[in-house]
Amino acid sequence: MKIRINLDIELARKKMSLTELSQQIGISMTNLSLLKNGRVKAIRFSTLEAICSTLNCQPGDILEYVEDN
Repeated sequence: MKIRINLDIELARKKMSLTELSQQIGISMTNLSLLKNGRVKAIRFSTLEAICSTLNCQPGDILEYVEDN
């Protein structure tokens, strides 16, 4: 996958658990866990907006393009 998900890094920076984020943005733990582990093919802009708003970060802090080796 060329897009790396850095949700775990942002959660650690904000000292927030996945459970807390789930409760604050109204997205299920299952969906957030799949996102965090890079097991999704897409993310809704509304979900990305809610995550960024809650974690006070930019989409580029969550999503990173990685070159194939």
